[in-house]
Amino acid sequence: MRVDPNDTRLVGLAAAIKAWGRELGFQQIGIADIDLREHEARLRDWLEAGFHGEMGYMARHGLKRGRPAELVPGTVRAIVARMDYLPPTAAAPWRVLRQPQLGYVSRYALGRDYHKVLRQRLQRLAERIATAIGPFGYRVLTDSAPVLEKALAEKAGLGWIGKHSNLLDRRAGSWFFLGEIYVDLPLPADRPASAHCGRCTACLEICPTQAIVAPYRVDARRCISYHTIELHGPIPLEFRRAIGNRIYGCDDCQWVCPWNRFARPSGEPDFRVRHGLDAPGLLELFGWDEAEFLRCTEGSAIRRIGHERWLRNIAVALGNAPRSAAAVTALRGRLAHPSALVREHVAWALAEQKSRSVTPKQ
Repeated sequence: MRVDPNDTRLVGLAAAIKAWGRELGFQQIGIADIDLREHEARLRDWLEAGFHGEMGYMARHGLKRGRPAELVPGTVRAIVARMDYLPPTAAAPWRVLRQPQLGYVSRYALGRDYHKVLRQRLQRLAERIATAIGPFGYRVLTDSAPVLEKALAEKAGLGWIGKHSNLLDRRAGSWFFLGEIYVDLPLPADRPASAHCGRCTACLEICPTQAIVAPYRVDARRCISYHTIELHGPIPLEFRRAIGNRIYGCDDCQWVCPWNRFARPSGEPDFRVRHGLDAPGLLELFGWDEAEFLRCTEGSAIRRIGHERWLRNIAVALGNAPRSAAAVTALRGRLAHPSALVREHVAWALAEQKSRSVTPKQ
């Protein structure tokens, strides 16, 4: 279907798309034009600074990340969707972080892998549009292709990019996922959101590794989420102590943000906590063999790092925990692990444990 940009039916279609999105469980739908030249320039500067570290995929697709029409020919608009994910019954982040015998898992990874949830819902939204207007060109995107999704979300009025580089909304904070549908329909674009960080620097000040090197500028090579999820090799020694008990991701810059006092718990069943991972014991997790790891992370985003890096991360957390005979015993049990990566982090953790005075059993 080809629609005249001046056709008043487009306004009605845009309103209908937003209503259908809400029916499918999205909290907000916005429509963005695809002029991302300003954001493309920022991305280029970020890459040239080397801030992407080993995330080669950030540079692999050239300019397509900032040029939707080159990625999907015919694209003239992006339908951007927001879905809240904060589990209503999850332990408070700061409470877990203050108990070093526990492991902290980023709140986004406590339930089902969001890629699957959002992709299915966005596909249903696209099919609903096709039912209403007939065949049209589109592509559903949920981290499945090079997309500047926060830039598109900002242009679609879903929020502004905060100083920590996450998207923020005055009514929803930042605990939400984003997904897109690139379309060839000249729908009316929404007004971009305005920024409301003001003078606040809470996210910069709390970052354990000072990864937010300047407002709106994050060096991934210093970021705990990068170290525990994206990095395949050894975690640099200079960051291991600062990681504390964070074993998968880091949310410090989010939970400290004043705007997140307006965040609402998600009612989405798929995002409910699985296997008690909102406040798990480190020793229990370190005892998982690969089969148990795969079973307990089935359908979860955590599975992507694999059992080897899972043990690497937990070893660091145990090294940062107060000394205990149980922790030392558990670590010694992994000293002969087949993976050199695991052995090296276990040896470091044992040295850290032995350097501390004895505390009561965990």
